Amino acid sequence: MRLLTLRTENGTKAVRQDGDILTEIDGFADVGELLRSPDWEATAKAAAGVTHALDGADLAAVVPSPGKIICVGHNYRNHIKEMGREVPEFPTLFAKYQESLIGPNDDLALPQESDAVDWEAELAVVIGKQGRRISEADAADHIAGYAVLNDVSMRDCQFRTIQWLQGKTWEKSTPFGPALVTKDEFTAGPLMTSAVDGEIQQQTPTGDLVFTPEYLVSYISTIITLNPGDVIATGTPGGVGHAQDPKRYLQEGQILVTTIEGLGQLKNRVVKEA
Repeated sequence: MRLLTLRTENGTKAVRQDGDILTEIDGFADVGELLRSPDWEATAKAAAGVTHALDGADLAAVVPSPGKIICVGHNYRNHIKEMGREVPEFPTLFAKYQESLIGPNDDLALPQESDAVDWEAELAVVIGKQGRRISEADAADHIAGYAVLNDVSMRDCQFRTIQWLQGKTWEKSTPFGPALVTKDEFTAGPLMTSAVDGEIQQQTPTGDLVFTPEYLVSYISTIITLNPGDVIATGTPGGVGHAQDPKRYLQEGQILVTTIEGLGQLKNRVVKEA
């Protein structure tokens, strides 16, 4: 099942995608709100509300207002190598905030304050069931599904200090979507790519992780309770612009495309922030 958040003239709506048709799930403004309903899956399957065409649909970030966005650094070996790091013993964690999220086709804001805006294609895990100290064996029961995310990073700000937050959560910089694909229809493994103006920059199977989605759910839940709608961005593979020689960064007018086979595509035009 594919779940999306659609912008309409009456506000956002949680919808189910069936081929080229989007069906409203009555009573839920977005996918995050839907996931907070204990019977969200049955409700979504049974939905028979107003329908919309997928073609031309104005999609918001699939979960527009997650309670938590927890990101993982250094989780693909080829990216660890290109950044000159060692394979970590424990996950490297940092946060984003909901103001950074944009829809799968929205403009990506290029801030005035950064000249080093980089791409980072990522597999996102969306939580569907609350839990604390979840065992790795039980972690899949707490995953609602998966989506595509690009952890666009302002490298000059990121490396001002040893803490990365200030380079990772710029407003309107993180495309997320297009859909939440439920876990019964997706398993980590398919190819993930990012491309700038049609030139592929990253291309790695999503299964080539140091720490799996299930491990991350278990590990993070020892620290803090995970709630429905929370998002875990599982890390980026090799091919980021910062590691190239010479370094390459996003420029105004470029098109950033992020794709994961089986999940969908983000296509975002880079626009200078006013």
